[in-house]
Amino acid sequence: MEDADEITTGRTGAGRTMQTGFAFTRFADRLMSVAELSTDDVDMLARMPSAIRHFASHDEIRRPGEYASECCVLLQGYTCWKDDDHSAGQITSIHVPGDVPDLYTTLSPRVDARLCALGPAVVAFVPHRFFRDISAMSERLAHALSLLALAEFASLRNWLVILGSCESLTRAAHLICEITVRLRLVGLARDNRIPSPFTQSDLAAICGISPVHANRIIQDLRRKGLLQWQARTITVTNWPGLVRLAGFTPDYLRLRQPHLHQEAHHSELLMTGGEMPASAL
Repeated sequence: MEDADEITTGRTGAGRTMQTGFAFTRFADRLMSVAELSTDDVDMLARMPSAIRHFASHDEIRRPGEYASECCVLLQGYTCWKDDDHSAGQITSIHVPGDVPDLYTTLSPRVDARLCALGPAVVAFVPHRFFRDISAMSERLAHALSLLALAEFASLRNWLVILGSCESLTRAAHLICEITVRLRLVGLARDNRIPSPFTQSDLAAICGISPVHANRIIQDLRRKGLLQWQARTITVTNWPGLVRLAGFTPDYLRLRQPHLHQEAHHSELLMTGGEMPASAL
């Protein structure tokens, strides 16, 4: 990530340093994946004030019952929402760089679940007033933020359907497809290679299965030639095959049409053995 050197200058743990500018890049990419923004809109995002914090794997970022005055913009790594009422610590959603997992707190500040880091993560805490101000100043930004929130709800609804109607192998394939697409939108996942957003135990908690079963699923996906999972890296080696197994279509992510065309074009090229220009990845 081009911002890494600047991000790592922020203080860790409870200490936080207010900084402006660099933290907006992935967030801007994410907003532009769902809505068209002007140069003025991007300039407004570049003035985003933020307090940067670093989190270790499984650190708690938000806890149930607290009242938030800031939103968490994820800069590096992954976060997840966990359901405390579930005995196995069910993970209900995963977030990638550029996401704002608690955007809803700008409307209702009470946090109703536990937000945790999946592996090391860097988060920018951005005051609610910033989101209100840019929404008031730009109709496009207000629309983009609304679409981002709607995409979050649609993703959760889609995952509930997947959990309730698909076998575990399909669930895992669908999850990897979605994470890969979302990482592409913010300039990551080149060559379908992604830093693994979860351990096998995390995969089990997401898919509602046991860790032993999760291990079998990973081995099955390997045997089918669909992916390689080495340490903390997942490489999708047969994207069309993984998409077919998952029955994956990105419509529910509410992406702009150019991104949908890019996704379809990428699949066609892989099916025919063609190459995709680096600029399109």
